[in-house]
Amino acid sequence: MTSESASTHPSATDEVVELCRDLLRIDSSNTGDPETTVGERAAAEYVAGKLAEVGVESQLRESAPGRTSLVARIPGTDPGRGALLVHGHLDVVPADASEWSVHPFSGEIADGYLWGRGAIDMKDFDAMVLAVVRDWQRTGIRPPRDIVLAFTADEEAGGEYGAHFLVDRHPELLEGATEAIGEVGGFSYTVSPDLRLYLIETAEKGLDWLRLHARGRPGHGSMVHDDNAVTALAEAVARVGRHRFPIVVTPTVRVFLEQVSEALGIDLDPDDPELAIAKLGPIANLIGATVRNTANPTRLAAGYKDNVIPSRASATIDCRSLPGQSELLMEQLREVIGPDIEVEHVVRQPAIETSFDGDLVDAMAAALRAEDPGARPVPYMLSGGTDAKAFAKLGIRCFGFAPLRLPADLNFSALFHGIDERVPVDGLQFGVRVLDRFLRQS
Repeated sequence: MTSESASTHPSATDEVVELCRDLLRIDSSNTGDPETTVGERAAAEYVAGKLAEVGVESQLRESAPGRTSLVARIPGTDPGRGALLVHGHLDVVPADASEWSVHPFSGEIADGYLWGRGAIDMKDFDAMVLAVVRDWQRTGIRPPRDIVLAFTADEEAGGEYGAHFLVDRHPELLEGATEAIGEVGGFSYTVSPDLRLYLIETAEKGLDWLRLHARGRPGHGSMVHDDNAVTALAEAVARVGRHRFPIVVTPTVRVFLEQVSEALGIDLDPDDPELAIAKLGPIANLIGATVRNTANPTRLAAGYKDNVIPSRASATIDCRSLPGQSELLMEQLREVIGPDIEVEHVVRQPAIETSFDGDLVDAMAAALRAEDPGARPVPYMLSGGTDAKAFAKLGIRCFGFAPLRLPADLNFSALFHGIDERVPVDGLQFGVRVLDRFLRQS
């Protein structure tokens, strides 16, 4: 314990709002370019300072100048048990202030929400973890097992400078961790006033970022030209953008669909689930992306002068594969693209999946039900990716569990990387209470 009186320190539920505001006011925008990414070291130093105030020593590791991640360890009462990794990233995607109702780095509180870039992705969870740990240190609480805290850089650009750097270069900091919790899980989906499903992430799709390159004969823009790299690339990109891969229902998604269909009282055809998914309201897009592989064009680059036909044109394709489907996706995509386009892999990270069982899952369920008697935890697959992909390389069993009770009418999935990102203040405080219970029981 520190010398600060336990009777005078703020509670974790009080402190979490200020911690989150502080983090939101640190612009840690990750542009994907190390030259223009900012704020990751400032955010890591803020976390290190808040931990140091209560006697927790941190290890800061830089993969490149300013690309800073932090690891700390909270000793448990049973050193013979495997440690629990609790991880959150400190970087955020960029935000254009002109598009927002409030400044994205103001940390403004309005209408019962805390607003700012990173409010739900994922400085809310970072603040929850800090609030719980600081409260424990002040009051002398020790968890039942070691807890390894990891606050990472670069998650928003694939984690090469953050979680993957820690796993590849500093695995000793994560030694003994057997299970992990991180982002995009534990949030509520309201079925009725007395029933809320809490989606626990047990799987996430694989990540393949591709560059397509077309080559042709350069020439003057005024001439008739039948070997145009831009034309060839555009045709390939259009085919990819319009293609729909076949439906594949994985074990995680099947369990989710069965449970949500039962809760909502809707019919489900497990081989053709899209009619049922369409009835899920705000989470339909999130779930709909988990029943098939996807490939979306995201960037185009060609040419250097308006009247010059270039010899090369390139495009970026964001591919997400279901567990065990990565190679099949590449084969299918190759047929769609055609034989004359070069395909370059920029990032390749496999899907991960675990089962929805065990003591850790039981502890999640118990903590949620203690704070919300109408809670029903269900597993689901995340269509995007997280730092769990890196930590899974060490054999760590990973879950998404950053608990939030959300208003029934909030389109939660639309806030990720969206305009006017915000988190309900009471939901943030609910998350602290659940996380505190969970970590004491884990």
